[in-house]
Amino acid sequence: MSEVVVAHHDDHHDHGPDKGLARWLLTTNHKDIGTLYLWFSFTMFLIGGVMALIIRTELFQPGLQFIQPEFFNQMTTNHGLIMVFGAIMPAFVGLANWLVPMMVGAPDMALPRMNNLSFWILPFAFAMLISTLFMEGGGPNFGWTFYAPLSTTYAPDTVTYFIFGVHLMGASSIMGSINIIATILNMRAPGMTLMKMPLFVWTWLITAYLLLAVMPVLAGAVTMMLFDIHFGTSFFNAAGGGDPVMFQHIFWFFGHPEVYIMILPAFGIVSQIIPTFARKPLFGYDSMVYATASIAFLSFIVWAHHMFTVGMPLAGQLFFMYSTMLIAVPTGVKVFNWTATMWRGSMTFETPMLFAIAFVILFTIGGFSGLMLAITPADYQYHDTYFVVAHFHYVLVPGALFSIIAAVYYWLPKWCGRMYDESLGKLHFWLSFIGVNVTFFPQHFSGLAGMPRRIPDYALQFADFNMISSVGAFIFGFSQVFFLYVLIKTIRSGEPATDRVWDGAHGLEWTLPSPAPYHSFSTPPKVTDAEAHS
Repeated sequence: MSEVVVAHHDDHHDHGPDKGLARWLLTTNHKDIGTLYLWFSFTMFLIGGVMALIIRTELFQPGLQFIQPEFFNQMTTNHGLIMVFGAIMPAFVGLANWLVPMMVGAPDMALPRMNNLSFWILPFAFAMLISTLFMEGGGPNFGWTFYAPLSTTYAPDTVTYFIFGVHLMGASSIMGSINIIATILNMRAPGMTLMKMPLFVWTWLITAYLLLAVMPVLAGAVTMMLFDIHFGTSFFNAAGGGDPVMFQHIFWFFGHPEVYIMILPAFGIVSQIIPTFARKPLFGYDSMVYATASIAFLSFIVWAHHMFTVGMPLAGQLFFMYSTMLIAVPTGVKVFNWTATMWRGSMTFETPMLFAIAFVILFTIGGFSGLMLAITPADYQYHDTYFVVAHFHYVLVPGALFSIIAAVYYWLPKWCGRMYDESLGKLHFWLSFIGVNVTFFPQHFSGLAGMPRRIPDYALQFADFNMISSVGAFIFGFSQVFFLYVLIKTIRSGEPATDRVWDGAHGLEWTLPSPAPYHSFSTPPKVTDAEAHS
């Protein structure tokens, strides 16, 4: 194996990484930076998870048990912000850093120094956000969507730290996106045309363009908030001639593409994993690429479906209702293609495949409840109830999160050269699968029965569903701590992995040794059809 490693090393003087702390602070290596992103996102995931468990502990029974409503609001706000910007997005960027150069046959990312900077901004941004909880007046308490005037006129003083933190997160995302686009468009190996790229690379290319388009919109929204709070403007203050509904339009023009930023890379991951364990090429590769591009385009014209109850004109309601239903078509194409890939394949059910199949089933449930929310008159009933909470958690937890976990199990042997324990992986899957459904499925019913979201206390008729939900949350939360144990056990003492790892795996990353050498592909590989997308 060592000869193979040397063949893939580059000819520079630095054959390996620096030693100690300097390696991680100063690294420009895409694998190191990918590792930093992944561990950072896992840390944020656990912090956000603790906040979720505080919320669910309070909601275990009606009445105020443990925390004050003010602190409850801070927990709901920070849980949402940390999970979206600190856990899901950095995890996908970490996977892109690790995998995109290996999948396209590049030696590294196109802009390695900027890559280092885009990561190291994040710990400071989130330290600033979380530190507000310990300041006088408490942290942000206005929900993760930070609607004005709650976040401007009535916000705690710490909102300024929150605004600065959001700017930093946005800068990190923009730099990461530029880097991914530059790498994919300029550094592909000879013979790898765009339509031969693995689907994960395609979904990230499209996601990176989405990020470039919408992050400046978010920056504009928080800058206008800053001016309203400190400089006497009235962008969102009705008393000064502003419009609070305008904030919602600006926020959701960012926020709806953001939802797809968090799910498109997941589509790419599942499109890599299912063909491997079905031992068949992905059904309808071209249509998957076009469906991804269609979803990205449509995500810009559906934003106001979050706002059906603000009193928009009938023509607006109809437009956003129909365009939202339209987005179900390319999404349905994807679900059909994954199912057709599995149809009559020689399927085996290793842990990554279990998570991928659960993704397809549970994400589809989230999609169906999304279609219910798209119907304007029905949305008047569902709006701001727990039905919405159930809907977006079905999209983001068994959707985005399960795909990330599947990716870790799938590529971890390639990253560290060791195989995870299959029985422990399956135990983690079943605990997560049961936990996520016990947590979020009952919330559909409490929402349909009229339970509002973001409340620390509730009427007695919702008690049973809330109790079940809280039990599920603790099962799910502690199963992720078990995941941490499985990861550490694998990295320390797992069985050595083979180079290809999985029988049905195709793609350039599987031509490298396991663990992948510090510098891969110093000489560009020649891409054959067999080693292109699976």
